Amino acid sequence: MTLLHFLIRGARHAGAWAGPVALLAWAPGANAVTVQLQAVSPSGRPLADAVLLLEPQGAKAPVQPLPRVEIVQQGRRFIPAVTVVPMGTKVHFPNQDTVRHHVYSFSSAKKFELKLYVGRPENPVEFDRAGVVVLGCNIHDKMVGWVLVADTPWYAKTAASGHATLSDVPPGAYVLRSWHPDLPAGSTGIEQPVTVGQVPMNLVASLPVADR
Repeated sequence: MTLLHFLIRGARHAGAWAGPVALLAWAPGANAVTVQLQAVSPSGRPLADAVLLLEPQGAKAPVQPLPRVEIVQQGRRFIPAVTVVPMGTKVHFPNQDTVRHHVYSFSSAKKFELKLYVGRPENPVEFDRAGVVVLGCNIHDKMVGWVLVADTPWYAKTAASGHATLSDVPPGAYVLRSWHPDLPAGSTGIEQPVTVGQVPMNLVASLPVADR
């Protein structure tokens, strides 16, 4: 098993990102491998809720929208705080609080508004553009959440240990995009070119976020 460790220092500052325009057929194949991921702070602290994406260089891989995703409002919070979905996924925003919420986003990747409501809105919100979508509530300013919209099938959100796993990754050249809520506002993540070979590998991303 190979180990690639890198420290990334730059970040893009836009709500959405553009990927390659070509679309090719991708299949796991016999040579596809498992990639173990870990996100850490500069001091080595594991980072939960980091989103790590492997984006093929030169051509996009097709993505399949998830069939049912919910971001619940409960206790005047978005649960989960960080959600990652492939492009085309429709997300429901049920309000389980007894107070009304007014959910919105002004992010370039998705602008939408769900005006004051309780219960479950009739229509979900479709996230059809890759990028970072910041969620807010027009009534409760402290409510904040994030939706990471992926245009690659190889994506994951880290657990409390900072670890995540990507399966069935074909060998080739990729960009590893690493994102965390503690990155500067407007950042779409940090990019690092990586090459996936024909053996399983570990990737450890050190993100420039402050230790709490």
